[in-house]
Amino acid sequence: MENNARRLLSALAAAALVVVLVSGCSLESLTRSSNVVSVVVGYQSKTINTVTAGTLLRAQGYLERRLADITTRTGTRYAVRWQDYDTGAPITAQMLAEKIDIGSMGDYPMLINGSKTQGNPRARTEMVSVTGYNPKGALNMVVVSPDSRAAALADLAGAKVSASVGSAGHGTLVRALARAGVAGVEVLNQQPQIGASALESGQVQALSQFVAWPGLLVYQGKARLLYDGAELNLPTLHGVVVRRSYASAHPEVLAAFLQAQLDATDFLNQKPLEAARIVAQASGLPQEVVYLYNGPGGTSFDTTLKPLLTDALKSDVPYLKSIGDFADLDIGNFVVDGPLRAVFGARGLDYDAARARTANPSPLRGDPARASELWLDGADTTQTVADPTGLLQAIRDATARGAKVRAAYVPDTELGTRWFADKAVWVRDGTAYYPFGTSAGARRYVAAHRGSVAVNYRQALGGSV
Repeated sequence: MENNARRLLSALAAAALVVVLVSGCSLESLTRSSNVVSVVVGYQSKTINTVTAGTLLRAQGYLERRLADITTRTGTRYAVRWQDYDTGAPITAQMLAEKIDIGSMGDYPMLINGSKTQGNPRARTEMVSVTGYNPKGALNMVVVSPDSRAAALADLAGAKVSASVGSAGHGTLVRALARAGVAGVEVLNQQPQIGASALESGQVQALSQFVAWPGLLVYQGKARLLYDGAELNLPTLHGVVVRRSYASAHPEVLAAFLQAQLDATDFLNQKPLEAARIVAQASGLPQEVVYLYNGPGGTSFDTTLKPLLTDALKSDVPYLKSIGDFADLDIGNFVVDGPLRAVFGARGLDYDAARARTANPSPLRGDPARASELWLDGADTTQTVADPTGLLQAIRDATARGAKVRAAYVPDTELGTRWFADKAVWVRDGTAYYPFGTSAGARRYVAAHRGSVAVNYRQALGGSV
């Protein structure tokens, strides 16, 4: 009875620390005045492929609960502070200054993080987990204004394109332009929201960014998809980095963070619609946009450090060296899976088996290359449809009975990228309809399939050409 009371008091004390922090108490003064371990986490609320180590993790309180469990067992208390940024660069700057302990960001920023911090033993970082990834590279896209005459990447020759230099979106742009042999593009180094405004005002002709910016702008009717990063067929990913000195001093905190990340990952994969609602409320993004990426068939949320992702990081290094001062980084030494392995083992899970799996942990039922999804307004669940043609019919049936479509999602016929049905370019081939994210993709299909014809969404929905 006495032990139970002591455990309860310890847990309440840990919870009280969080309340004190939220009420405005300085973390530094709190940790100086008492024997409390501080945990500073840098994240990006609007980069929704880091939500399992950021927005969703924070909203659900998983980390605080894991740390409260440690407090109950050991008496050590912890104070968590969350710092939200638009990109990974400021997180790296704060880690260099030893002011952030754990951070989440995209692949290119993570490599820059590892390169810049390796010269300082106290700031030096290591990558310890993945948040989400796409095996083909569909997390980065190039968009243009809705009325742009550009129909392919080659049409950007001589144009101004907004990108955050050193970001995954910038890396995709550079690689895509090089592969297409497009020259004369002027890249304006801008934060995503600044670039979005520049595109809308006509100051730039295109914007190349990471999720969720392309999907958000297209959903809002402010942009049209010109180029899907999946055409590069190179994996893109987001992940977690930690300062090695901090992890060495507080291994229990890193273990708690990774446990909490697994909690968030399981929740997202098991309840994607609810997770999207929580992320939307916390980030300010429309739930329909969050669900585009965080829903079934979207981003693969899998924490394991897979060889294909490690290899992708190695292939990113030449690009980073081409844009600036990038010190050589030993990827094999930077990527460390020991802590995550230990967490898997503590849960009785087989890490090697999980690492070997490459299928999306949250698929739609049926053929993943064709399965589509319908979300009706006011519905608490979504409807899975076997293929895009069936989805069009399901939409016709729903509207005929007076229902309103909140969102509908289809896989790009060529690349597999999950996209909005009403923003796709459709092709009619016989009695079947095939969606594409870009007009260039639709043209490639039409050129290879005699008798097929490109149509817009309303024509496809009406069954006409």
